[in-house]
Amino acid sequence: MVKTIRVSEEYHEWLHGHKRADETMEETLRRMTRGPDPSDVAGLLSETEAEEAKAAVQRLRSGDRDRFSAAREAFEGERSE
Repeated sequence: MVKTIRVSEEYHEWLHGHKRADETMEETLRRMTRGPDPSDVAGLLSETEAEEAKAAVQRLRSGDRDRFSAAREAFEGERSE
């Protein structure tokens, strides 16, 4: 199955600039993001394990957002003093 993703014009240009002549865009994305080949990871996790992993990543990202927000507020508070 093929999926379409939307990226900004700037990101597309950047990615295209890094694309090698013998690569597809997917291959370029994999190389640039160091993403694994799906066949290498297919079936490693059960459906339950995959959902638990997704939830753990979401919790980590949420914590990062909270820390970044607190840091930004502290920085902006220092700038206005």
